[in-house]
Amino acid sequence: MPEAVIQIRSLSKRFGENPVLRDIHFSALKGEVTCIIGASGSGKSTLLRCINMLEIPTSGEILFHGRDIRDGGVPLAEYHARVGMVFQQFNLFQNMTVLGNCVIGQMRVLRRGRGESEKNALRYLAKVGMDPYIDAKPSQISGGQKQRVAIARALAMDPEVLLFDEPTSALDPEMVGEVLAVMRGLADGGLTMLVVTHEMAFARDVAHRVVFMDDGVIVEDGTPEVIFSRPAKERTREFLARVL
Repeated sequence: MPEAVIQIRSLSKRFGENPVLRDIHFSALKGEVTCIIGASGSGKSTLLRCINMLEIPTSGEILFHGRDIRDGGVPLAEYHARVGMVFQQFNLFQNMTVLGNCVIGQMRVLRRGRGESEKNALRYLAKVGMDPYIDAKPSQISGGQKQRVAIARALAMDPEVLLFDEPTSALDPEMVGEVLAVMRGLADGGLTMLVVTHEMAFARDVAHRVVFMDDGVIVEDGTPEVIFSRPAKERTREFLARVL
């Protein structure tokens, strides 16, 4: 049985009086891809932002290798260095080159020298097919290229886990494929990934597990075959009937 790298226990999140996540339990296993699906507003992105502590949960535990990050069991800076995130809107520094975007975090967070950081960045930019563009600014490349740079930037930090928050939803349809191809390659390489996505084909073909969320709760959690072919819950069947 693979090790549980991240475990979520009784996680809840409220914004004022509005409950957005309610009593969430699940684990991300080492080397596995978990896709989180559901309608807009179901709590998927909030869950991912809580896992990365960009949003502070109202209650519950987030365990990283068995240590609760909410009570200081893992220093937050260390946790963020080991659990990377790729955002919907790329979040690149507009005043830096492609290479600079992939170097700055290594130098500031991991305290790597410039030479080592650039060497590492170039390796991952080549992996995502962006090494010819190292001197370009974000404004000079396409949305799909920006997202590939964002993935290379996250990989350059050598994370154990990579979180993807709807990484293709801001892209033109013809650019979606190039980003999904990079993500498939990472999955084939054994990277532990948590992916919030509307790309049902990706979830069906690449994920080891699929989590369906609705109204702030996990309705169903299982293999892609079970979730897509014979879901147990009526809410899951209704959602899939709408999107497939």
